[in-house]
Amino acid sequence: MLDFAKSDGLVPVIVQDAQTLEVLMLGYMNEEAWQKTQAEKRVTFFSRSKNRLWTKGEESGNFLNVKSIHIDCDKDTVLIKADPMGPTCHTGSRSCFSTEFNQNFILELERIVNHRYENPSDESYVNRLRSRGINKIAQKVGEEAVETVIAALTETETDFINETSDLLFHLIVLLREKGFSLETIAKNLESRHQ
Repeated sequence: MLDFAKSDGLVPVIVQDAQTLEVLMLGYMNEEAWQKTQAEKRVTFFSRSKNRLWTKGEESGNFLNVKSIHIDCDKDTVLIKADPMGPTCHTGSRSCFSTEFNQNFILELERIVNHRYENPSDESYVNRLRSRGINKIAQKVGEEAVETVIAALTETETDFINETSDLLFHLIVLLREKGFSLETIAKNLESRHQ
């Protein structure tokens, strides 16, 4: 159970994108906001400036749908991993923290690929590749791997970066086609490290 008494009835809440792990914002919850967040699975804060409960996205539609909740060891801070339904910041930015770039864009790219699988479009390269079957997807990964090796050995740094990007993209598509995610690979790598 959270300890609301430590900080005059409010606990800080860090909201993190469940997919990319990017920190999206910091807010505060009182016990009522905490209960509402758990019940509705949408992040609700206690707004200190408005002096009322405030569900993120109640005006913009950019809700933060709760994926998981984690309480720290002192039971006075919360980490919420959420699925953002649009930009989190009122400025229109994905995060309230101004960072130079999305450090976890590869995970965002995986989300885009998944979205293209779930919502196929004729204009989508992912959809066209998928329609050609797993053999073609696997062939593309092989081609891009060879091109990456060639670029590493004989071409410019820009060529190497571009070929590596192509390889990672096609590998993400192949993982999706096989029903796996980058999380699966990360967990496997982590288990090998131990």
